[in-house]
Amino acid sequence: MQFGLQHPSFSFDYKNQDASQIADTLNNIVTKAENAGFDSFWVMDHFHQIPGVGKPEEPMLESWTTISFLAGITSKIKLGTLITGNIYRYPSILAKIGATLDVLSKGRFFLGIGAGWNEQE
Repeated sequence: MQFGLQHPSFSFDYKNQDASQIADTLNNIVTKAENAGFDSFWVMDHFHQIPGVGKPEEPMLESWTTISFLAGITSKIKLGTLITGNIYRYPSILAKIGATLDVLSKGRFFLGIGAGWNEQE
């Protein structure tokens, strides 16, 4: 059995309104997850935080940039979007981004793709 870790909220990754701390916190979380044997690490692909997880004004990093950053600081853990809305990016661009990330991460990229259900976005 394999286990993945989803990181749905960046609100706890910084203090005192200093969002620059998010990078260090993510580095710490994904490194610990990789060292603990987690198979994968996932971030959401939303323009703002979704209901049920937090408030729209809470921080929501762009998912592809985030997992690209994480690919550069990890070596084993697989990385993915949970999920990418199929209407958020032009399909050929999305395919090229995913293929590039898969090559640069040495095959550690998972593509989660879905309908883009959140009408507010």
